[in-house]
Amino acid sequence: MAKPRVVILGGGFGGLAAAKALGSDADVIVIDRHNFQTFLPLLYQVSSASLAADHIAYPIRGALRKTSGRFRMGSPISVDHKNKTVKLDSSEVIPFDHLIVAVGSATSDFGIPGISEFAFGMKSIHEALEIRSEIMRRFEDLCRFQDDTRLSLVVVGGGPTGVELAGALAELVRGPLRNDNLHASKHIDISILEAGPRLLPMFAPSLSARTAKDLEKLGVKVLTNTAVKEVEWRKIHLADGKQLSAEVIIWAAGVKGEPVINNLSLPIVGNRIQTEPTLQVTNYPYIWAIGDCAGVIGNDGRPLPMVAPVAMQQGRFVADQIRLAKNSAPLKKFAYKDKGSMATIGRHKAIVQVKGIKIAGALAWFMWLNLHILYLLGGQKRIGTMADWTWNYLTYDRGNRHIMDSL
Repeated sequence: MAKPRVVILGGGFGGLAAAKALGSDADVIVIDRHNFQTFLPLLYQVSSASLAADHIAYPIRGALRKTSGRFRMGSPISVDHKNKTVKLDSSEVIPFDHLIVAVGSATSDFGIPGISEFAFGMKSIHEALEIRSEIMRRFEDLCRFQDDTRLSLVVVGGGPTGVELAGALAELVRGPLRNDNLHASKHIDISILEAGPRLLPMFAPSLSARTAKDLEKLGVKVLTNTAVKEVEWRKIHLADGKQLSAEVIIWAAGVKGEPVINNLSLPIVGNRIQTEPTLQVTNYPYIWAIGDCAGVIGNDGRPLPMVAPVAMQQGRFVADQIRLAKNSAPLKKFAYKDKGSMATIGRHKAIVQVKGIKIAGALAWFMWLNLHILYLLGGQKRIGTMADWTWNYLTYDRGNRHIMDSL
């Protein structure tokens, strides 16, 4: 029996998990607009000068080396459902028996005016480098003055990304920037805004409270029940009518399915692909959707969270589903196994929640470090990341404070 032709759109956590799980059981082609996978959980550390950008980027071809999978760099512009082909922006047309859509997510501004013009997103290495460069450029400007001129950095969104970034920026200011220019560092303000009543609403209230307390100890101003109505240049208008000064605004308040899914002629519900419990796209049994772009409903009746563990489990699950389909066996329903959540706030400050177990402080921080090293692709990336972290830890310095954007 001929191997099924499987085309995977997206070389992120879900797409690569599916490709590796299929192994040599299928003729696999992975398509991505970049030739590398970005380790998104550590993206904020590039923004805050903790890590070099290349430490969290791994070549997709390298990830596929021990499989029979192939790689094409490009973006899908259409799907011909009748002939089962996908057309790329390179004009290449690739046939498939099964199509796995794993294109990930993009920043969602919820229709709030000014976000796209005046705020930075946090979904790509390019954006992370822009944030780092903008912060360092504003810091250099601040160093020119010896008066009361202040620099306001505002992170919008109290989820894990926002919390981790706010904590990392606070430590950047308290450590390396203070050593670079004491006066300037004392005139930098960091705030985190959350529309809801507490930070990290997916965690237990006690851990949310611990997080807010740890951030405040680092000098971060925590503002909950604070919704953004509109953003202008260096200014945030809040829903309660108040205004905040903000020279650098980082939007970490929400994501949506990558807009490229609108090119694929598939059913979309709530900015994600409508998907059956089997992970097949509704009305398209030969197409599968996984990860952030898939609107898979969990046991609580809500779409599964847009996190790496979901995508990885779904990638491996779809590989098994394709094997079942090849043998005309009944398909299974996907069930996400939640192994817990964690977030880091700063040095020796983190929280971990695994079912009923709640951990905070140094132990949680070391658990966070070890898990993220484990999931990084490539031995060289792990060594480089550990070297950067060790240097940061021992010297309270960060050697990645470069202004390296396109300007």
